[in-house]
This record gives sequence, C-alpha cells and structure tokens, in this order.
Amino acid sequence: MRAVILANRQSGTNRQDAEALDRACAAFGEGCEVIALDPDTDLSDLIDHKINEGAEAVISAGGDGTAMAIANAMLGREVPMGVLPMGTFNYFTRGLGLSEVPEEAAAQLRDGEPRDIRIGQVNGRAFLNNASLGVYPAILKKREAIYDRWGRHRVVAYWSVIKTILQTQHRMKLSITADGTTHEVKTPLVFIARSAYQLEVFGLNGAETISEDGFATFVIHARSRMDLLRLAVTLAARKMPPRQDFTLIRAHDLVIEHQGKAQPPFLTAFDGEKARLSAPLRLSMSEAPLRILTPKATEDHIAA
Repeated sequence: MRAVILANRQSGTNRQDAEALDRACAAFGEGCEVIALDPDTDLSDLIDHKINEGAEAVISAGGDGTAMAIANAMLGREVPMGVLPMGTFNYFTRGLGLSEVPEEAAAQLRDGEPRDIRIGQVNGRAFLNNASLGVYPAILKKREAIYDRWGRHRVVAYWSVIKTILQTQHRMKLSITADGTTHEVKTPLVFIARSAYQLEVFGLNGAETISEDGFATFVIHARSRMDLLRLAVTLAARKMPPRQDFTLIRAHDLVIEHQGKAQPPFLTAFDGEKARLSAPLRLSMSEAPLRILTPKATEDHIAA
C-alpha cells in the first residue's frame, strides 16, 4: 500500500516515542511517506497533491483532533483514510478495533478494507467523537492559558478547573431542537456524543442512537457553584457525571440556540479542539461519506 502518513509531531505517542512513526511506516511497506504537519498546512491541497502522486491511502498519525481535521478534508474522496493511535486517548481508533501499538495498527490498516461511514458535523465542521459547549470548553481554554504560563502540571490543571468555576456566573439558557421537538433548558454543559466506544467507557446509554447515525446529547443538571465544581473535577478526570445528573436527548438533527433574541457565538469544543461558532449551532450527519480503513476481523466496531 502506497500510504502517506500525515503526522502531528506534538501528539502523545509522537513526543514519547520518536521511532513509532518509522515502525508504522515500515509496516505499510515500500512507498510509505511521512509528512509532518504544522498549523499553516492546507490539508485539502496537500491531500490533493499526494493523491495525484499516487497515494492509495491517507493516514492520520496523531490524536483525535488530528484525525478530525484530516477527516474533514477527506470527506467524499475515493481514496480511503486510516487512523493510527498516536494521541492520548485515541477513542476513534479504539472504537474501530485497532491495536494501540502503532505498527500493529498500521498492519491492520494495510490488510484492512475500506468502508464508507457518515460522521458528525457542527456548522459544517466535522467531528468524530464528541462536541460540547459550556463549562467544559471554558475549562480547556483556561487550562491552555495557565499551561502557557506555568507549564503542564497536574496541580496547574486542577487550578484551571477551580478558576473557571469561580468565574462561571450563570447556566446557559438554551433552546435545543431535536428532530423538530424543542427543549427549553438551563445548563452549564451540553455534551454531544458520536462515539459509541466512548459511551461504553463512561458507562452511559446512547450507543444504539449512534449506530443509527444519530447523536446522543447529554444536558447536564448543575444548579449551584458546588455542583459545577464537582462536575468540572469529574470532567477534568475525563469522566462523566452520574446518570441522575443529566438528561439524554436522542436525535439525528440538532439545532442549539440561545433563548431570546441575542445570539452570541458559542465557545465550542470538538474532539479536543476549540472554536467560537456562530449561533445557532446546527448538528447533522455528513452528506458526503468518509471512506475509512477498518480491520477485517473487527468491522463490527465501526458503529463506534
């Protein structure tokens, strides 16, 4: 397989094991090429160029955020995309049934089969695992600023949680229209899941909705600052709150907007990345398919 590996050198595995990419590339065989990405890379142009040169597969080597960005550029293409587990959590690759050892995953992709799937989009931007708005994106934003000043330490991470909670004044007043039915809610956090595997890890319902090309949307119930603090600490540990602390909304199409006339942008997180997106937020499944390489023996995992 003539594979081109698009690598995020700052992802977890790439930072810790400089030779992991070389071993993965060797597993694909002769003709494999590794290209390091930078923030200014135009993925669509780069992928066009490599496919014109004869690339038979485009492989993401990084975390879920890297896979999300490459997936956005790969929608509707005949050449398949593969994903190597080289980030911190790798929910997407684990959901596909890939090994967490990069060279083993590369061999699975080399011998795998392409399959067309649909992925989630929020205001036209693709995501693979989840999207959220409210206190969690705010925590991620505050954490990055504190990391830049004080470095990446656990104490710093928890301080970012506390500082965000201290600055959080109100729950969001939202209208969530799910498949035509509108829900008026007050909440500090909306978490929209597209990974059945991630829900299984957290012990949450909703996987069957995802397998039917829908969204499992969790509206969190936190009414006091102390509730918010407990919620934020739970999220900082990459866990979800107890079942009684949220409402699950199942839908194939979602529109999320502020109650009232004012519609400021939403700070939104998706697959670990952040952006301010104009309201209303419109979530739907991609019209164009993503052709994804899956291991032959574990295709049933594709619903994740």
